[in-house]
Amino acid sequence: MPKLNGVLETALYVEDMPRARAFYENVLGLSPIFSDDRLCAFDVAGRSVLLLFRRGASLEPIVMPGGTIPPHDGSGRQHIALAVSAEDLDAWEARLGEHGIAVEGRTAWNRGGRSIYFRDPDGHLLELATPGLWPIY
Repeated sequence: MPKLNGVLETALYVEDMPRARAFYENVLGLSPIFSDDRLCAFDVAGRSVLLLFRRGASLEPIVMPGGTIPPHDGSGRQHIALAVSAEDLDAWEARLGEHGIAVEGRTAWNRGGRSIYFRDPDGHLLELATPGLWPIY
């Protein structure tokens, strides 16, 4: 069986790209590594990429010199979790408050991790999770 090395990209679909970019850059401190009118790619800790696609902008195949990307899209509220250190979780919660972002939920996991939950401007549920959430984290 060939081996998987991890999840490289995670995608969310957004209605208003400038609004979404501002949130992910200004609130979460992510830096774009690629951007055009269809998508914005953010480096997440040098280990993965968060892709924001403008909803409905990838309904046709994207033909590039190196190949073709099949169509895709998404709707509804999606969920992603971002890893943070246990020492930084309270600072993250304070940062969210400074930006007027409500924490909708808090969870203390049986293995010792903690999570806080909040929404981005498109209503996606974002989670900041500390080690102890999963046996592998």
